[in-house]
Amino acid sequence: MATVKVGMADLNICRAPDMITTLGLGSCIGIAVYDPVLKIGGLAHIMLPDSTQMRNNSNIAKFADTGIEELIKRVTAAGANRRRLVAKIAGGAKMFEVSGLSNIGNVGERNAQASKRKLQQMGIPLLAEDTGLNFGRTVELYPATGEFHIKAVGKQLRII
Repeated sequence: MATVKVGMADLNICRAPDMITTLGLGSCIGIAVYDPVLKIGGLAHIMLPDSTQMRNNSNIAKFADTGIEELIKRVTAAGANRRRLVAKIAGGAKMFEVSGLSNIGNVGERNAQASKRKLQQMGIPLLAEDTGLNFGRTVELYPATGEFHIKAVGKQLRII
């Protein structure tokens, strides 16, 4: 079994028996999509909710809107059936306490909402999520089983 690593503002795909992982999701969101029949999965590590709000938006994996589209494109290009795809997400923590109503402190929640909205628009069911709170996460997707392992310092392993 090989481990495929996804960096920040990055995405990739793998197929069973391999596993795909990304480290250090704070306010970022890890979006896993997979085809449970063909056991092909993909993972995106998105940092921001919306590419249309940025001038320098050439990195499509950085944003929920463009990153999810590219992720779907890549898993289906690898043979996954678009109609069978399902998703799980994790991350979107509020890592910094910001006084007042600043949007900067709430980027994690905006990332989670944008990710869910985009998945819904694309007709991909969201089976489970582990988002919010105030701690970082590392995630691993196992396309063989569809398990999404969520690890956080000082917390028990969570499998969704």
